[in-house]
Amino acid sequence: MGKEYGVDLDALDQVVKELNQVLKDMGGPKDKAKNQTFLSDGALGKGFEERDRMHNAHNQMKDYIERNVVKLIEDMIDDFGKKSKQTKDAYEDAEHDNSMK
Repeated sequence: MGKEYGVDLDALDQVVKELNQVLKDMGGPKDKAKNQTFLSDGALGKGFEERDRMHNAHNQMKDYIERNVVKLIEDMIDDFGKKSKQTKDAYEDAEHDNSMK
């Protein structure tokens, strides 16, 4: 006789809820990376060559963090959350179908 495996749908639902909360909480770091690291044009002074290089380096790093760190993490969490929800929904549907037999 084959073994039956059970899936804890409540646990899967909790995973989805927690991942959605993480995404919501990611708004803080995303906002900080975007708005609280702004460096105005004159913040590093004026009239010397290094200022332009430092300002450009700052803007490049800021853009990199926004696009390649924060966005990548958000996308990964969102993808995992969606897949977890799809899995939970599929198990719920299968459970419902089995109870109708």
